[in-house]
Amino acid sequence: MRVVVIAVGRVKEKPDRALLDDYFGRIRRYVKCEEVEIDDKGEAHVRAKMRAAIPERAKTVAMEVDGSMWSSQDLADFVRRGDNAAVPAVAFLIGGSYGLPRELSAAADHRLSLSRMILPHRLARIVLAEQIYRAHTILRGEPYSH
Repeated sequence: MRVVVIAVGRVKEKPDRALLDDYFGRIRRYVKCEEVEIDDKGEAHVRAKMRAAIPERAKTVAMEVDGSMWSSQDLADFVRRGDNAAVPAVAFLIGGSYGLPRELSAAADHRLSLSRMILPHRLARIVLAEQIYRAHTILRGEPYSH
């Protein structure tokens, strides 16, 4: 399975970028993983760029403050079900300061919340990357997951 994190905006702060690069590197030990950053040039631009970045036949997960709350184990189970069903890719969609375009959120296979609190864009991306890595360690019974 391939994991794609598609996010509005660029993470430029060096410590945040270093954390993201570390987690994406860790995830790549288990699966193909990429990060797609989209410039925030208005809703129509974001919608078009996100749609173009979503791999064919991918399961989509819209990151939304009012989405479902999953545990780390729930995310690991989601990954396992995708692997078992030969899902080619999972695309996690993170919006900008005004969230995701409504059409993309409504069309997503899942709507997931990291917290009921609104998180800064870059922090949400770091937490998501860490949880994707944690899901893979859970599936392999590795000590990091505990």
